[in-house]
Amino acid sequence: MHHAEVYISGVRHDWQGRDYRSNRSLNKEWVDITNDSRRGMNLNGWTLSDRDGYTYTFRHVWLEGRGTVRVHTGIGRDTRNDLYQDRRYRVWDLNADTAALRDDRGRLVDSVSWGRRSHRWDMDRRDGAGWHHGDGRYRHGAGEYHHGDYHHGDYRH
Repeated sequence: MHHAEVYISGVRHDWQGRDYRSNRSLNKEWVDITNDSRRGMNLNGWTLSDRDGYTYTFRHVWLEGRGTVRVHTGIGRDTRNDLYQDRRYRVWDLNADTAALRDDRGRLVDSVSWGRRSHRWDMDRRDGAGWHHGDGRYRHGAGEYHHGDYHHGDYRH
């Protein structure tokens, strides 16, 4: 059970194949943001950032109740279900990083960490209230995290 209405429900931080610098490969790197409440949420001004300070700011984004939006690293056309950071380089480090979601006031809503600086190889998940989200699983070397369970391929919570 999660305690935050909006949370990070999935992360893919590893590149796929040899074309890791291509836009196609960059868009295979993503973070899923899920709204677990019944009511829609305005994410305008919210941010998603990594440990190095690279920050994506949500602009004019409405997240439907029980909905998920996938934030891709590369360049693309935003839709209701997919947003693009329009970057030409990787954001999420393979070996160790943290994805942090903050609201429009800068308060931490949720975060997911992986790698050497985590407390263990499982994801270290705490929402803004400090609750630990221990029901997610992370498989070392797979480069992908999903709230609830590990899945191959395209995933929606």
